[in-house]
Amino acid sequence: MSANNTTWPSEVPDYTCVRFYVSTVSFSVLFFFNIIINWTIVRVEQLRSHARFVLVFHLLVSGLVHLGMSSIFYYQIHLHARPGRSACLAMITIMISSACNILLTLTAMALDRYYAVCHPMRYTSTCTAAHWPWLLGVLTWIVALIIPLSIPQPDSQVAYNGECGLEQRRKGELQRMLFISLCALLIIYSYVRIFVEGRRLGVMNRRNRAGCRTIALHGSQLAVYILPNFVSFVLTMLNKRELIQPETKELSAVVVFAFFSLAQCVAPVVYGLRKEELLEQLSHRFPCCAQHLKSVLGWTVQVNWSQNQQKSRFFVL
Repeated sequence: MSANNTTWPSEVPDYTCVRFYVSTVSFSVLFFFNIIINWTIVRVEQLRSHARFVLVFHLLVSGLVHLGMSSIFYYQIHLHARPGRSACLAMITIMISSACNILLTLTAMALDRYYAVCHPMRYTSTCTAAHWPWLLGVLTWIVALIIPLSIPQPDSQVAYNGECGLEQRRKGELQRMLFISLCALLIIYSYVRIFVEGRRLGVMNRRNRAGCRTIALHGSQLAVYILPNFVSFVLTMLNKRELIQPETKELSAVVVFAFFSLAQCVAPVVYGLRKEELLEQLSHRFPCCAQHLKSVLGWTVQVNWSQNQQKSRFFVL
């Protein structure tokens, strides 16, 4: 059994090189969107005082931090580096906290839209302060940082063998799954209530498909962030029960990682660039980029908004 254990790592590839390249490409794409979108949000008072766009800002920053740290993490694994225990713990903490903050921000966005659609009078009276969305973002970061720090860590140096790999990142997986499930339930509840409210107001009909399209696009993007964790958890459980081979588990895991990491780069499209207010401001500051983005996003954005001024509360999505 000792011989098998010593040869096991060489027999089962973990595809860290693939994970590194995918994380780097995703980071580069998201870095571009961070520059043009977040710079515009910060510079325009109308945008930086609105909860929708401030939460988009936090979502983009969280995604950028997560992908950037993931790229560094997988690169050091690929190089067979042996960072210190503190450095390894710092990398894992940043990755987990940024991933948790993505889910917390998505949950805050869903609850914000639910409150605006289902309780518009209360929302207008209580959420008009320009600073409260930024305070909400700070709060989500604090909560996201508490989550990885609450995961039990080995106390002795003997428990750390110098290798900062995937096994260290998987610690506390059950707690993270409970957290993800709670966020998913809150998000689903919010959008179900928004859908029901839209039906009650009579805006969910054939002549008004933008609301249905918005919910569908938001739902698909939420799935992009949530599903990978469930798939990874299921693969781990199947491997522990010896229902699938370790090689199959690692190959499936890296395919899921690559697909969903690249898919997460469309978050700016769903949560930012579909907003005509943001596109209008982008056209002033980045005219070349905005022109191409408008042509690409023509299937999701109503270009002629001037003819559709009579919008219901449902379209604050």
